[in-house]
Amino acid sequence: MSQKQIYYSDKYDDEKFEYRHVMLPKDIAKRVPKTHLMSETEWRNLGVQQSQGWVHYMIHQPGTLTLFNKFILTLTLFSCLQTGG
Repeated sequence: MSQKQIYYSDKYDDEKFEYRHVMLPKDIAKRVPKTHLMSETEWRNLGVQQSQGWVHYMIHQPGTLTLFNKFILTLTLFSCLQTGG
């Protein structure tokens, strides 16, 4: 991952939700609010691109174990899985 690009993990799921980690470079991560999880409009304004319906679920602040981890902030987004009916 370039330190200037947003990285999107593969999607994974459990019985109810589909998840994806979005890793932000340092210059974008500085703009993430510290007081709340972001609305879809907020994370889209940062440049995150996902289909509609994804919800910001948590933020993982990296440790200082590696140089790589110092440059990213990971957002976890989730979306409800569609069930056939």
